[in-house]
Amino acid sequence: MDGAFHGFSPEVFEWFAGLEGDNSKAYFTATRDRYETEVRGGLTAMLQELGETFGGEVKVFRQQRDLRFAPDRSAPYKTRTYGLLYDVPGAGAGLYAQLSSQGLYAGTGYHQLARDQLERFRAAVSDDRTGPRLAEATAAAQAAGLDVVGESLRTAPRGYPRDHPRIELLRRKSLIAGRALPGTRGIGRDEALEHVATTWRAAEPLNAWLDEHVGPTALAARRD
Repeated sequence: MDGAFHGFSPEVFEWFAGLEGDNSKAYFTATRDRYETEVRGGLTAMLQELGETFGGEVKVFRQQRDLRFAPDRSAPYKTRTYGLLYDVPGAGAGLYAQLSSQGLYAGTGYHQLARDQLERFRAAVSDDRTGPRLAEATAAAQAAGLDVVGESLRTAPRGYPRDHPRIELLRRKSLIAGRALPGTRGIGRDEALEHVATTWRAAEPLNAWLDEHVGPTALAARRD
């Protein structure tokens, strides 16, 4: 491999299907060359090329699961390979991309809200001066074909009315916008780059609102 991004062949997605059927060290070892060059290598190359436009640093996560505290150790490998651009200039959220047997997913947003972030988020959503802008950014992302998802409470958070006009947003504990591109027939270079870049750009108003009204947590990270 020359280090350049060439797209994802059908065999990339077949590799994930194989891993789902045989999540073993034997399978991973036997197919490691494909993983290193076409799966992890391809994702890394794509993120590096996108980084030339968006800025930031590339991080691709380990394929191995952390089994130290896992109740089930029968599946030592993750069935998706994912990474992101982080420290993107002017953006608080990382720009995320993922490969799996289902295809190529791109997304961004605040995937976990710490307690102080959640307090700021709910206050800004409930405020009629700031909340409507998030509702508009969410609707714009959905109109562009993105799915806006995130962990959600079953009912209104304590202290907020159940009939609030933005109750669906108030119930959120995280907010992510993204979309998937099927990979059954493979995904060409230009198609993959366009899919990820247009997804990230369509989510920019949502991220801008989160950066302005929520921002990073001031709490220390939890340690297991």
